[in-house]
Amino acid sequence: MNRMLKYSATTIFRMLLLLLGVSLVSFMLIVSAPIDPVTSFVGAESGVSQEQKDLVAQHWGLDKPPAERYVTWLKNTLKGDMGMSPTFQKPVAAILGERFVASLVLMAVAWAMSGILGFVLGVLCGAMEGSLFDKCIKTFCFVLSSTPTFWIGLLLLMVFAISLGWFPIGLAVPIGKAAADVTIWDRIYHLVLPAFTLSVTGVASIALHTRQKMIDVLKSDYVLFAKARGESNWTLIKRHGLRNIAIPAITLQFASFSELFGGSVLAENVFSYPGLGSAASIAGLRGDVPLLLGVAMFSVLFVFIGNLTANLLYGVLNPQIREGGKLR
Repeated sequence: MNRMLKYSATTIFRMLLLLLGVSLVSFMLIVSAPIDPVTSFVGAESGVSQEQKDLVAQHWGLDKPPAERYVTWLKNTLKGDMGMSPTFQKPVAAILGERFVASLVLMAVAWAMSGILGFVLGVLCGAMEGSLFDKCIKTFCFVLSSTPTFWIGLLLLMVFAISLGWFPIGLAVPIGKAAADVTIWDRIYHLVLPAFTLSVTGVASIALHTRQKMIDVLKSDYVLFAKARGESNWTLIKRHGLRNIAIPAITLQFASFSELFGGSVLAENVFSYPGLGSAASIAGLRGDVPLLLGVAMFSVLFVFIGNLTANLLYGVLNPQIREGGKLR
């Protein structure tokens, strides 16, 4: 029990320290950017006088020194108030709550697709090392690994949405349709291309890593001994391969949370998907400090929870790791 309490306290302390550090660095980068939030708020082509701009700056607290603004934001955040977004004219917490659902569905579908498909392809390639299937999948994965997410998104958009017309060009729901009339099929229909775009790049890393681990396992001494006893290839993979390659695959998959969140920013912008990624882009272009800090804090929590989940699953999948921890 004491060991569990110590681990929980250390984990929470590290998370709080990480949140504080990321918020400070993010704030310094935002205020150093060559973007005037007041001009972004009133519009570059507007005829607003300097006195009115000063009033706008005073209203949003932009006339105060950066250090005072950060301390004020930090104090309010500790009380549960993340501030108001000048861009959306709404509380940051409300914006994050609205857009979190859309981004969560998108990232969850893409994460599951990339993990399952990458693992299956990796196992098959490792079991059939040197075959035509292995060479084709390996080449395809190398091409995907060197391809940016936004380029894949634009390619899929031009082929399947514009040329073939099989899927909508963008957005999460049909244009002009009332929210009450939007069905689950409408949402799935609009989710297909963004989710596929986001999952494609993750497939390559999981497949290549799983393939190499499977080859190493199948060439190990204990597998060669089992093969000499007459066990079939499928039995070797099922008994010795899957369990040994599961932990590295899970580690890589949960460690990809940061890449997944970064990729969602690009995918959501390509398909005009109303999630946290598109909100971060809008806030960055307009110098919306509270919203950008809110998205940064959310992304830190997202990645931290992913890594923590991977650590907890180690002991579940491999009892030797859990027992080793007890010995220390």
